Amino acid sequence: MARMGFPYTDLKDFLRALEKAGELVRISAPVDPDLEISEIVQRVVKAKGPALLFERPTRGDMPLAINIFGTEKRMAMALGVERLDEIGERIGAMIKPELPQGWSGIKDGINKVMQLKSVPPKKVKTAPCQELVMKGDAVDLNRLPALRTWPDDGGVFHNFGLTHTKHPETGKRNLGLYRLQQHSKNTLGMHWQIHKDSTAHHAVAERLGQRLPVAVAIGCDPVVTYAATAPLPSDIDEYLFAGFLRGERVEMVDCLTVPLQVPAQAQIVIEGYVEPGERQDEGPFGDHTGFYTPVEPFPVLHVTAITMQREPVYHTIVTSKPPQEDGPIGKATERIFLPLLKLVVPDIIDYDLPEPGVFHNCAIVSIRKRYPKHAQKVMNAIWGAHLMSLTKLIVVVDDDCDVHDYNEVAFRAFGNVDYSRDLLLTEGPVDHLDHASYNQFYGGKIGIDATRKLPSEGYHRGWPDELVMTPDVVEKVSKRWKEYGL
Repeated sequence: MARMGFPYTDLKDFLRALEKAGELVRISAPVDPDLEISEIVQRVVKAKGPALLFERPTRGDMPLAINIFGTEKRMAMALGVERLDEIGERIGAMIKPELPQGWSGIKDGINKVMQLKSVPPKKVKTAPCQELVMKGDAVDLNRLPALRTWPDDGGVFHNFGLTHTKHPETGKRNLGLYRLQQHSKNTLGMHWQIHKDSTAHHAVAERLGQRLPVAVAIGCDPVVTYAATAPLPSDIDEYLFAGFLRGERVEMVDCLTVPLQVPAQAQIVIEGYVEPGERQDEGPFGDHTGFYTPVEPFPVLHVTAITMQREPVYHTIVTSKPPQEDGPIGKATERIFLPLLKLVVPDIIDYDLPEPGVFHNCAIVSIRKRYPKHAQKVMNAIWGAHLMSLTKLIVVVDDDCDVHDYNEVAFRAFGNVDYSRDLLLTEGPVDHLDHASYNQFYGGKIGIDATRKLPSEGYHRGWPDELVMTPDVVEKVSKRWKEYGL
């Protein structure tokens, strides 16, 4: 059920909704974006506190909004639902009857949803995001209150810039979320990780010896912002997905200096290009892994224009060891993409991506076990499913185990496993930011079969029954509870 006022026109509209709901606090005191804001935000996030609007950052000339997605309640508000599962349930209902299994199934499933809710982006000629325009010498990224989050960060970073590129040959658009280190008043480091679509676009442009146009939108409406984080197949347009989530089309406008389109209601837009072959050292950066990522050479964005609304609000995020604001964003992805993951791995009943595992490091999966080594089959299928391929640890449990109850999962994983027989050790791709792998981009992975073992799997001792009280005694004690005086 959509909330009143959804979809939000822009970021400021969402901030007003948060304030009305008692979910936002304004901070009028001057606060330094250099470490001070980071320390404040971390304390608020850990206390499950409100979204924050810093009205007077001491760097830049505009307010700064942060922690707007910091609880599941606010994440649900952002997507216009009461529960994050509602969107997954809508998608699940739309993609029935069953579509083909495997990777073609997930693409067909998303396409079917998009066709049923035909909500492609809509081009407009004028836009609030271009009310103020700075070109040439007027370009100055220091107007934006970007954060230095951790003491050893290599500089200030723009952490919630929605980055737009196009495939140089096909023209296919990509929207992604990447950190952007500010090198100077008119250059940014493009931290394009190896598995991301923008990296592929840049590689094609370099092969052709061409500049790659780039546009970065900051402070979009919350649905568009979420869509930039969603693990969609490369041939699915993020703005079509955002339109489905919003229930109405996203307005787009042509950039002024590059051949790209951006959300008309964005607060700030940075336009520019990346030269083929150019690299500059980027980092260190205190990332969502809880560790600093090292200095590496990355492409450089040369800014040709900055456009913005007349009274813009800058949006950013703090990244660090969980829990952090990106936790509810990851939880939304987990719930929204469950029915689509089931197209690839139909054996899955439910799954959980624990926030302490930074979502891509661990997956807990429940199945209804039917044959020997069924759990291992599911592990291999998950490792073959798009960005789930980066998962390092998979724990498979029976369908009577609540995958979201970590105590119950631990009980199964610690007690139901013979570690000489029930482990599957393999090697494969890992996240670009993974510091534990001995080689960058690939490393070891493990699957734990915590299901009940079958005689056909070589278990001949007779699996014991779990302790469960009889229903009549449970009912009797429940009825007499007040008599006990407890």
